[in-house]
Amino acid sequence: MSEPIDGAPGLERAREIETALTSVRERLHRACVDAGRSPAEVALLPVTKFFPASDVRILYALGCRDFGESREQDASPKVAETAEEFGGDPPRWHMIGHLQRNKAKSVAAWAHSIHSVDSARLVAALSKATTTALDEGRRSAELDVIVQVSLDGDVHRGGVERGELHELADVVSNATGVRLAGLMAVPPLEADPDAAFADLEGLHSELLANHPGALELSAGMTGDLEAAVRHGSTCVRVGTAILGARPIASQ
Repeated sequence: MSEPIDGAPGLERAREIETALTSVRERLHRACVDAGRSPAEVALLPVTKFFPASDVRILYALGCRDFGESREQDASPKVAETAEEFGGDPPRWHMIGHLQRNKAKSVAAWAHSIHSVDSARLVAALSKATTTALDEGRRSAELDVIVQVSLDGDVHRGGVERGELHELADVVSNATGVRLAGLMAVPPLEADPDAAFADLEGLHSELLANHPGALELSAGMTGDLEAAVRHGSTCVRVGTAILGARPIASQ
């Protein structure tokens, strides 16, 4: 277990994060109530990409157990650095950024879920890596796969085209070592968040018709979480509102 906040190094940073996290939790609670939903239905995923392991320790001490990362080369050392610190209550790490196939083996060693799967070739790489990790005892559970769909067809920003969504979902469902957990999307640039998330909500409903276990809807970030909650999000990915702007060295 991490040290209490008052005894941790960097007390000023700890207090800054504590204040911000409290504000975001209250904001998410209000969003759920305003949408007529139970706050228990929507998880808060602090996005720790670009930030040091010390911030993860602070968030852990404040009750967070899930953390989002977007680059394997940053995440793997951070996961390793904190692996022995949390005793029998380890955090769950979520890969939320674009993942290259050659990084699948590394990510399969530590990720609880991946929110950005958008190709059958990536599914194959993850399936192989995760099955091996399970066989070798380096994992104890399947890897949750959340398929990312492109709402505007601009696949350069990530996501499978909507016309190929169901085919890819079937590929995940039939693969070993992985479990189809749900759907993710990022609103198109300059799009109205309510319209974008309403569109995503419809796609999720269609997905559930064939894959009733794909209950997760990863949607909403710092600027649009209220709209995402109104349209069924089960996980909002929040970085800036909790940890601030990314460090200059990472830009």
